[in-house]
Amino acid sequence: MDAASPDVTAFILAGGKSTRMGADKAFVTLDGRTLLERALELARSVTRDVRIVGDSAKFASFAPVVEDRFRDRGPLAGIHAALRASPVELNLILAVDVPFVPPSLLQYMIMRANNSAATATVPRTNGGWQPLCAVYRRQFADAAEKALRARRYKIDALFATVEMQAIEEEELLSAGFSAQMFRNLNTREELEAAKTEDVSPENYTDPSRKKRAQDNNREEDERAKSSRASS
Repeated sequence: MDAASPDVTAFILAGGKSTRMGADKAFVTLDGRTLLERALELARSVTRDVRIVGDSAKFASFAPVVEDRFRDRGPLAGIHAALRASPVELNLILAVDVPFVPPSLLQYMIMRANNSAATATVPRTNGGWQPLCAVYRRQFADAAEKALRARRYKIDALFATVEMQAIEEEELLSAGFSAQMFRNLNTREELEAAKTEDVSPENYTDPSRKKRAQDNNREEDERAKSSRASS
């Protein structure tokens, strides 16, 4: 799969209230750039079609904007709006406040999703599911809408109702990734602590394991292509 794939649309979820941060998280800065700028750059490393889920008045100057159809219902509503607006099958959902995720993880998730019929491909670490750094097929919007209409807003609860592909922590570690990359920034204290660190994506990958994983991924991609060609 090309680094910038036309077969994937990426959506940055930027519509949160940021109550604990005390300011709009999309526009707080880390290492000289806003979290929104960092997220857009990250998403554009894997696809040319990048959109923002949030308020058009705030975000239209940065990228195409999708607004929630179910207002004030949390991130599940953002995922639903994104999938209903998407022109393609595979969709990367990325929260605006996960600045430590490296581009190679997005590439890895997209590869795994592309080689599977699963409705959702979601990392899972000891800290639980990571539904806001995941790949969803458009049909997940049906389950999301049913839940939203029933006023059930927990994303994880829907995973038992659809075909899931979990990327477990052991797999992530074997592929050269650190579970710490999923840290998000919810408070001023967390933001200030992050400013004292080197936030380069390379700090959240193991190059030797990553190289072995890339070789395995290429082999898996070739097997999948051969299987589709012969069917």
